[in-house]
Amino acid sequence: MDYSCLIQLQVLIQFQTLTINYKPPKMALLFKSTISFPLNSCLDPPKSNPRNSLTMKTSVTTSIDSFSTISVPLEKRKLPILLFDIMDTIVRDPFYHDVPAFFGMSMKELLECEHPTAWNEFEKGLIDEDELARKFFIDGRDFDLEGLKTCIKRGYSYLDGIEELLRALKQNNYEIHAFTNYPTWYQMIEDKLNLSNYLSWTFCSCKTGKQKPDPDFYREALRYLDVEPGSCIFIDDRMKNVEGAVNVGLVGLQFKGADVLRQDLSRLGVSISAHELSHK
Repeated sequence: MDYSCLIQLQVLIQFQTLTINYKPPKMALLFKSTISFPLNSCLDPPKSNPRNSLTMKTSVTTSIDSFSTISVPLEKRKLPILLFDIMDTIVRDPFYHDVPAFFGMSMKELLECEHPTAWNEFEKGLIDEDELARKFFIDGRDFDLEGLKTCIKRGYSYLDGIEELLRALKQNNYEIHAFTNYPTWYQMIEDKLNLSNYLSWTFCSCKTGKQKPDPDFYREALRYLDVEPGSCIFIDDRMKNVEGAVNVGLVGLQFKGADVLRQDLSRLGVSISAHELSHK
């Protein structure tokens, strides 16, 4: 008998048996997929921005002999990101135009008898509106808080040309965030003007407890957005706030009207055609 042939036959049978009985490990053990984007716990995540405004990556980890990580970008984020002040940049500020008349005073008289810190505390979320009513005047006098709120809400309106500009930016898929020193009454602006059609109320002083031009306010926004400072354009009517942004590394523009802002943005590569601006 040819024993060498018999030995080869036995080896072949054993190999086939092992192959039939082999069960590969489950794919869940071999591959682990995660999708993540930055989220700062003290800020609300953007609500109105399109899904493609987020930078998301999928990490796939294999564990067959060694670990390797492959990052695959799912969607490309459009830059620059636009950070807008709200009052007297997008929205008319009733405090300077309507509130003195509500109290029957001049602006000078109002500032002289107004509590020096109450409004700032309200903007930073340190006190609620009931406490504001108690502290608003230095002498503690009573006033009609609901009447004041009605007066302020009535005075909100878009500045000339700004809604058309925001609409054009939104149509071009730019990521836009509010970056404002304002109290919880920002909700009254939203209720009347629906700014969330164009931007996210992401960075409000009443949520963060910080106010412009505090450098930490800008830095916290950058950590949340997870971008380099130079990838953000900050727009504000007050030069001290623009300077605060520039000092942190952001691109800063002082708002001097919608037409000037369009030209400034165009020079920075944010192009908006006349046709888009006129589209309603």
